[in-house]
Formats: sequence, structure tokens, C-alpha cells
Amino acid sequence: QVQLVESGGGLVQAGGSLTLSCAASGSIFRPNIMGWYRQAPGKQRDFVATMTSGGTTNYGDAVKGRFTISRDNAKNTVYLQMNSLKPEDTAVYYCNYRSGRGSQTWGQGTQVTVSS
Repeated sequence: QVQLVESGGGLVQAGGSLTLSCAASGSIFRPNIMGWYRQAPGKQRDFVATMTSGGTTNYGDAVKGRFTISRDNAKNTVYLQMNSLKPEDTAVYYCNYRSGRGSQTWGQGTQVTVSS
């Protein structure tokens, strides 16, 4: 079992920055992929960014150049640095852990609200 605890969401003005954190605990094995997805009201959950335990990153088109994902494998923690935030970035952001065997775990979500 893997547990994910997210933190760092909040309210920010357009153009501002926020950093999200997600700490994983439990049965953590490598290789794995940790990342972020988001869901705005009335919309489907969308891909934001992922990072493998080996350091390979992948970003959604909507956030490329503005968001940066990083991780500390020793702490089993993944971070999402969000810059130049836009009102359309407003969503609940969910942390995701995917094991090398394909099983996955979701965090409880953290709200990010960007005011115009």
C-alpha cells in the first residue's frame, strides 16, 4: 500500500507562483513514476506532469515552460513548481504514484485557485 499526502495549494493572483508537494509513504519501490494531474469543475482530470524515479520528465502542453516537476527520491517526495499562473490553471491538483508493475495511487487533492 502507498499513501500520498499533498500540500501547498492555495489562492494566488494571476502571474504568481505556487509550489505543490506530495510525500509518498508505504511500499515504495523503484522504478516508479510520480506526478500531477488536475481537475477543474465540470471537466475531466487532465495530465499535468510526471517524473520517473530515473529522472525523466513529461509535461502537458498547457503547462510546458511554466511548471517544473522535481523529486527527492530519498524522501519519496515530488514537487511541482508553478510559475506564471493563469486563471485557467484553477483546479484540484492530484498527486499520482505509479509502480513499475502498473498499480497506482491517488492523493486526496489540493485546491489551486488563480484569481484574475
